[in-house]
Amino acid sequence: MNYTRTILTSLALTSSVIASAQQLTLHIDQAQKDVSPTLYGMMTEEINYSYEGGLYGQLLRNATFREDKHGRRPNPWTPWKSGGAKYWTATDTTRSVLTLTQKGGYSRALPACLNWKAQAGSSLANDGYWGIAVRPGEHYKGYLIARATQGGTLTVSLQSTDGKTTYASTQVSGLSAQWQKVSFEMDIPATGKTTVSPTKDVRFVLTAPVGGYYDFSKVVLFPRTFNDRPNGLRPDLMRMMTKMSPKFLRFPGGNYVEGNDFHNRFDWKRTVGSPDERPGHWSPWGYWSTDGLGLPEFLTWAEDCGAEPILAVFAGYVLKGDYLPADYCGPFIQDALDEIEYCIGSADTKWGAQRVRDGHPEPYPLHYVEIGNEDFFDESESYAGRYKAFYEAIKARYPQLQLIATAGQKQIEQWARETGVTGLKFDVIDEHYYRNTKGMYQAVNLYDGYDRKGPKIFCGEWASREGKPTTNMNAALGDAAWMTGMERNADLLIGHCYAPLFVNVNPGGMQWESDLIGYDALKAYGSPSYYAQCMFASNVGNKIVPVEAKDIPQMDYQGSSLPQLYFSATTSTTDGQTYLKIVNGGTTPQTITIHTIGGKPAKKGLLTVLHANKPDETNSINEPTHIVPQSSKVKTGSNFKLTVKPYSVNVIKM
Repeated sequence: MNYTRTILTSLALTSSVIASAQQLTLHIDQAQKDVSPTLYGMMTEEINYSYEGGLYGQLLRNATFREDKHGRRPNPWTPWKSGGAKYWTATDTTRSVLTLTQKGGYSRALPACLNWKAQAGSSLANDGYWGIAVRPGEHYKGYLIARATQGGTLTVSLQSTDGKTTYASTQVSGLSAQWQKVSFEMDIPATGKTTVSPTKDVRFVLTAPVGGYYDFSKVVLFPRTFNDRPNGLRPDLMRMMTKMSPKFLRFPGGNYVEGNDFHNRFDWKRTVGSPDERPGHWSPWGYWSTDGLGLPEFLTWAEDCGAEPILAVFAGYVLKGDYLPADYCGPFIQDALDEIEYCIGSADTKWGAQRVRDGHPEPYPLHYVEIGNEDFFDESESYAGRYKAFYEAIKARYPQLQLIATAGQKQIEQWARETGVTGLKFDVIDEHYYRNTKGMYQAVNLYDGYDRKGPKIFCGEWASREGKPTTNMNAALGDAAWMTGMERNADLLIGHCYAPLFVNVNPGGMQWESDLIGYDALKAYGSPSYYAQCMFASNVGNKIVPVEAKDIPQMDYQGSSLPQLYFSATTSTTDGQTYLKIVNGGTTPQTITIHTIGGKPAKKGLLTVLHANKPDETNSINEPTHIVPQSSKVKTGSNFKLTVKPYSVNVIKM
């Protein structure tokens, strides 16, 4: 996605599916088309501080001292001057001196060196990403890559931002004139007189008991991570994603794949192995990425959520428009082949062996690889040639993989004619749609008329863009209506994923409005759209149920006459469950008669409802559960009535 791009024009609504009738007939006996087993998934990229300051567990900002605007030359630092070590503050500026250089550090990957001339009792502080979370019973691990020409002992602590309260502290000692990695651990008491209330008004502090000269090349701090993985991920966000029942994770982007220029693309080979050997790079959204969350962590993230990876490979084109023609893409093609080998290669291959060294002996379940990202914006028309070159090389080595093109088939074929490229083949096409809620309602039948003999479709980015920093209920209604259209066409779509997934809600944390999950350093919450995702993804069968509709009411929506109700149904041939989804976008409740033909429906089912009194109502960091799903038992059977509330998303499991 691109912050400057215009939301796509809404497509006209056809009348083939939303006919008229306040009655729905579910033809379970005609459920023949398969639902894609990877229909519901997640898309991610480094935007809105999704990784740094978000999912990636490391808590300190500018941990490797690479974020500085003037970092290519030494800069004495004082609070009233630019330059120096951003986000690191000497609390005693009258006696301490900080100097930053971008060479002379620990290694080629960590070249920066922050020199601290410390006086006895002086301190160096880092506020993290808009605070650091402290909770009763929390356990922290961290380390310094440092040296000391005088001194050698430091006190490490977590303190309130006013310095009056110390929540945890420990000492590190033994620093010498040689670079070394020194670890430490700290605990917040779980019970007792010193029990603290959860807070993020906390900073990390290094204190010198005696005067000395200290050099730092990296300082990190982790709380407990999901599944206690080293260099791991934030537990609450991982739990929220698990509740989305994702079948895939599309990564590493998004624009993050391409980068603004070739140097700052996602160079996966610089993101494997030890995190201390990863140099990092600039995110296209304007802030530093340490690459602590690299390819191994992406793959583990997918696995821990019960998802398989959909891997996007760099395809020779960057966001500023620079590119390499197909004839010069050989090294990048080899990079893509090596990256796939890392994911699925055996231990006796070069990159499969690296995966084993990184802690994962078994190959990952990779079935789809995406060639580039949003190449429909490629004004050079080079994508036809680049796509073909990547496609043929990957297929020759990995014929079992399905490859995803990131521009439309007709567009690529037009470029091919203009540039002399022949012999194109297509497995899957990635389509992206960002609209307002009205646009989603109008486009709900988009896929009904697609050619089933052509390539499969992957809706790799989409969203109803209303509300900020996370979506409101109106957007959730548009999202849910759009999902009924995709679910009804789940024989054509291999999968779809909302974007963006994350946003840090602090001022300065957001680059893209209308996001799925919001958080700060301490708390996280789901938007109404998040709960709609959870409801749909956790209630889906393996066969599409045709639905016959009669007398569906119309609503006047922003000057257009549109259907008030949107719906889809699936059934499971393994356990006999049938799932009916109904979205009511209007201002009035609607009573619907529901018939089922085929199967043996029970007399009672489970109804889950997401509802708001007004469409602009939402959740927030301070009111995280204002709109959440509510479940209750309802009368079902072969013929029953159901009243759906206005502004509601409804899932009936029967």
